[in-house]
Amino acid sequence: MSVITPIRTPAEAGLIDLYKVVRNTLPGTHTTLEHRDEAFALIEAAGLPHRRVEEWKYTDLRSLVQEAPPLAARPQLAETDPAIAGSKAFAAVSGARITFVNGHLVTTESIPEGVEITSLAEALSSGHPLLATMGGPDVARDNAAVALNSAFVADGAIISVADGVKLDAPLVLRFINAGSKAFATSPRVVISAGDDTAFTLVESHEGPAGVGYHSNSVVEMVAGSSVDITHIRLNAEGDRALALSTLMVTLGAEAKFTSTGVVAGAHVSRHQVFLAFAGRDSVATIGGATMLAGKSLADTTLVVDHIVPGCQSRELFKTVVDGEATGVFQGKIIVRQHAQKTDGQMMSAALLLSEGAAMNNKPELEIFADDVVCAHGATCGQLDDELLFYLMARGLPRPEAEALLVQAFLGEALEPIALDDVREELTDLAASWLAGRAG
Repeated sequence: MSVITPIRTPAEAGLIDLYKVVRNTLPGTHTTLEHRDEAFALIEAAGLPHRRVEEWKYTDLRSLVQEAPPLAARPQLAETDPAIAGSKAFAAVSGARITFVNGHLVTTESIPEGVEITSLAEALSSGHPLLATMGGPDVARDNAAVALNSAFVADGAIISVADGVKLDAPLVLRFINAGSKAFATSPRVVISAGDDTAFTLVESHEGPAGVGYHSNSVVEMVAGSSVDITHIRLNAEGDRALALSTLMVTLGAEAKFTSTGVVAGAHVSRHQVFLAFAGRDSVATIGGATMLAGKSLADTTLVVDHIVPGCQSRELFKTVVDGEATGVFQGKIIVRQHAQKTDGQMMSAALLLSEGAAMNNKPELEIFADDVVCAHGATCGQLDDELLFYLMARGLPRPEAEALLVQAFLGEALEPIALDDVREELTDLAASWLAGRAG
């Protein structure tokens, strides 16, 4: 009987060698180690996802990943202080600050009553009870990025918000990457939101320019009934970074969840959202704004799973592509057989600002119920010549006229952000991106 030996890329071979080296040094109990082995077995058997894997057809990791950098070690105090001092993303936003440097929890500040935070490294070693919630919705099972994170995760945090807690100030998660040589990080944050809770989660990711590091983060949230949660995320990773990120959310009954993501960094990025309605009569609004230039690639992949009746989902994503960059949007709404009275609407819109810009849109519906209202759409085009002419005829130079139209286009995706300082920072970021393009 012949034996088939798979052909591995240097990066895949490097990941296998790396896992053998770090397997017994990563934190966790025997059960944790079994979970790591199970997760890495998916990667070892199938390799990195490639264009023949449908959900990765526009972001071919097998060809994009050239090496397997070493895992970043826990930074020393002499390394964390300058990294935090040099961090810019949401630096002026007040609230409970939870800071990670190279994937490791280093500081927690101004944590309010009713919120408990545990280092994930400590939780893995002690068998924390909330570890049982890890894994996310069923639609995230066997996902390659999540599997890689599960195999290599070294630290992160477990955040528990007690029943009835309503926070006036946001929880601010700051993921700061720092270093001059290639490295890899795999932080994970697990959030348990009790019944009748209300809070805002502000999340930022940033790193050094000119360094080809890999970041693969996971934030997973299990929310109870009658919650009101707002989530805001910024990707400001370094210009040579490969950044994978995943948000996994499970909502209870009568919940309200709003998430807005902004992508303005990384050479290659993929942000995944997996959301499951586990309780009736809940509402989720998910959106984002992406700004691309040069030869970068940004992929937004979304799966919303309507499992129970009476839930509503709204998705709106705006992408602006310049230079020879490539944007990707893959969105899927699933309506299960018993999820009657579902209302799901999804839209992706893209502006192409140059001849070399490209956008791949793939919206999907999978409906197994009959009493539903669902729709999806996608548009891709250039700036309106008539509007440009109108503005230029009134004295605006073409770059300023284009900038106004692009800001208006992106602004719709940023409107749900209620925090003035956060919205202003993201609006200023869009303006800086446009100014850099004009320059």
